[in-house]
Amino acid sequence: MPTPRLSDELAQEAADALDALRSKTEAALLLGIPRTTLNKRLKIAAERGMCGTRPVIPGFAIKSIASKTEDGAWVKQTREHGESWALPDGHAVKGVSALVDADGRTIQQWVKTNKAAEDQMAAFRAMVDALKEDLPRLEPIAPPEATVTDRMNQFIVTDSHFGMLAWAEETGADYDLRIAEQLLLDWFAASIAGAPLAHTAVFAQLGDLMHHDALESITPAHHHVLDADSRLQKIIRVVIRTIRRAIAMLLARHQNVHVVMASGNHDPASSAWLREMLAVMYEDEPRIKIDNSPSLYYCHVWGDTLNLYHHGHKADVNTVDRKFAAEFRREFGMSRFAYGHIGHKHSDEGIKTSLMYIERHETLAGRDAYAASGPWMSGRSAKRITYDKRFGEVDRARMTPEMVAGKYAATNDNIDVRDLGARGSIFDTSA
Repeated sequence: MPTPRLSDELAQEAADALDALRSKTEAALLLGIPRTTLNKRLKIAAERGMCGTRPVIPGFAIKSIASKTEDGAWVKQTREHGESWALPDGHAVKGVSALVDADGRTIQQWVKTNKAAEDQMAAFRAMVDALKEDLPRLEPIAPPEATVTDRMNQFIVTDSHFGMLAWAEETGADYDLRIAEQLLLDWFAASIAGAPLAHTAVFAQLGDLMHHDALESITPAHHHVLDADSRLQKIIRVVIRTIRRAIAMLLARHQNVHVVMASGNHDPASSAWLREMLAVMYEDEPRIKIDNSPSLYYCHVWGDTLNLYHHGHKADVNTVDRKFAAEFRREFGMSRFAYGHIGHKHSDEGIKTSLMYIERHETLAGRDAYAASGPWMSGRSAKRITYDKRFGEVDRARMTPEMVAGKYAATNDNIDVRDLGARGSIFDTSA
């Protein structure tokens, strides 16, 4: 903590004592302070023009004096330490380093800035708008022969953290990019195979699909260093491939597919480009609806049943019900059954409020080193929940990694898990 600024009264007192006694030693004795303290006060008094050269321009300090005549002097004045610094337009302060003097004033300051997050997102959206015009449009797929008109299957996954690296000896289970892809697709294959016939599928991805959002493996907001498995472009390629395969599997069993790609705290930019890319890729497929809203809150209406989605980093199980009801006032007011879904904390919890049932969901992903070192203990799973237009939730199934993929191993050496003879995988990779 810097030393408080010396008051003008104490500085003037030191200057007057020296002027009266002409001896620093006697002046220090008179004031009852050490000579070193007197010297510091006299230095400050001289800078403030209290030792014979007045006035000093406000905000300036005397640095040197050169005598000109018996009744004149040249006074060199410069900006006093601690001057404020203007922040450039469109920038945000990342950090400040400062060199201060004994009086606690800033001598020199280094201000590290970056472009504000809003500007980064605006530039990113402009890039996406320019690129998506050339994205290939996928051809429509033939619908299934039989579905149950009033039923909807919702497939909820969250916090998959594609690109995260975990070492079993440290975290309890291996996890990397290849495992993430295999595990999510095996879970979808198993969940779809066991799901009741239903007209519509909702692919509810609740955020943090990607572990990091830029070339640096850090969290966007707080710059926490992350354990990363691979290069960003490789992660993007795997994410696109995985999501497309999951959508194709859902489309083969349902008349319509509604896709929610929620923004998380790890991937706010990546979720934006993924939503926009999917919306363009499937714009010629009338059976697919991509929710590409830039909001952090999403909803899907199924008859009298309303489902709402948020990652959980801005509102938790105790507060998100009111946000949902306010954000989707019309949809909420027309519903008989309302269900809110969040992730973020990698653990299960359910709360029934006066407004709706709020459920926080576990993740299929393994723990990273940070999570393994903390006090948090939770299972690993994802759920398929079936809803009826008139009766709300009517069925659900919870599946763990062991249930859908059997034994799987880390592939940090770039050996394909499936080539190692992993047991329990029911996803056909021949397609």
